[in-house]
Amino acid sequence: MNFHARRVTLPTITPLCLSKRVIKVYCEDNTSRAVEVPSDITARDICQLFILKNHCIDDHSWTLFEQIPHLSIERTIEDHELVVEVQSGWGMDSHCCLYFRKNYAKYEFFQKPLDFFPEQMVSVSSESNGIMNHSQLIQTFLSSSSCPEIHGFLHAKEHGRKSWKKFYFVLRRSGLYFSNKGTSKEPRHLQFIAEFGDSDVYTLLSAKKVYGAPTDYGFCVKASKSSSARDLKLLCADDEQTRTCWVTAMRLFKYGMQLYQNFIQPYQKQKSSPMRSISENSLVAMDFSGHKSRVIENPSEVLSVAVEEGLSWRRKSCHRLSSHGSPSASQSSMSSIAIHVAQPWFYCKLSRDEAQKLISQQGLIDGVFLVRDSQSNPRTFVLSLCHTQKIKHFQIVPVEEDGELFYSLDDGHTRFTDLLQLVEFYQLNRGILPCKLKHHCARIAL
Repeated sequence: MNFHARRVTLPTITPLCLSKRVIKVYCEDNTSRAVEVPSDITARDICQLFILKNHCIDDHSWTLFEQIPHLSIERTIEDHELVVEVQSGWGMDSHCCLYFRKNYAKYEFFQKPLDFFPEQMVSVSSESNGIMNHSQLIQTFLSSSSCPEIHGFLHAKEHGRKSWKKFYFVLRRSGLYFSNKGTSKEPRHLQFIAEFGDSDVYTLLSAKKVYGAPTDYGFCVKASKSSSARDLKLLCADDEQTRTCWVTAMRLFKYGMQLYQNFIQPYQKQKSSPMRSISENSLVAMDFSGHKSRVIENPSEVLSVAVEEGLSWRRKSCHRLSSHGSPSASQSSMSSIAIHVAQPWFYCKLSRDEAQKLISQQGLIDGVFLVRDSQSNPRTFVLSLCHTQKIKHFQIVPVEEDGELFYSLDDGHTRFTDLLQLVEFYQLNRGILPCKLKHHCARIAL
């Protein structure tokens, strides 16, 4: 009897696809929260989830960050990116984290591109004769038919060595190059470094300390699937504006029009469901010197009355918070503390370095600020403010007169009964500051 072997073909066994994933997200104070999410969730979706869970105001600046501690690098995860895909490049034994925090600078280059791309660093092959307005400049990055180019000197860490060397770099749609002959852009002198189809740009968290960089304005290009420090293309700029220019251009070259879609998407949703809002120009700026209120700008009588009523309510609240008896400087001080300590822009026991780090993390654009206790003088406060990508610190000095305590930024010329009045005034008036207070540093516990 003959037996013939028969090949049996079994149906292909497909892996079970998980429709849900558990992810852990951190905030600045390293508190964390684990949530179960769909496997196709985007970074914007996760931000919306935490905005709702924490009752945050959605001003389109909440952002998800990817931080890789063993490399001391981090980057903004773009709103459209799938978070599970980002995590898939981490490796089994990595300690990578997702952080939820503000990033006011995320899309600021769409509104003020000339601030992000200094004229001396940008070349555009067009008929503009070198003169462009804001919209024309950003259009060159979004249009595939134009050829913008970023160029300038950067420090680069030599492969396999501890030393850094300065080269002339050129960034084009095709990738990043450096010149091996001065500032020559001839093809034979340009050496290819990286392209961005399979890579991302990160900032270095401790460029000097961890990588021995000549400045703290370090960044790098990392292949998406690599987790080794040896594979990083380490670079370093001489100042923050230069670093921001390179990093922003790399993001634009990688994602192009997708970034613009991410930027306008929330505003399109707002148009479909309009909400009542009051523009900054419709508000009234007032000088509360302690003697009488002085209206700086008065768009309408109605609004000025409303502001005065609000101040009247606040004074009554102060009175209730203070102890009974005749008012004194100490009671006034206690009242003002009770008000400002609950404000989202106020930080107790925050050092100068910590303030600079917090503002840097949340976006180096004009008007990002916080108010903190002074470390050197316990009776004073400090306003920390970002302007032209630099962080400046202004002392808020207490001024006592006729038993009453006021606060001032300009040696008593303009005085305020509490820090809340001071902040509200400088949100509407620049005064002695280089710019108005626009975005307060917001820190939440998940």
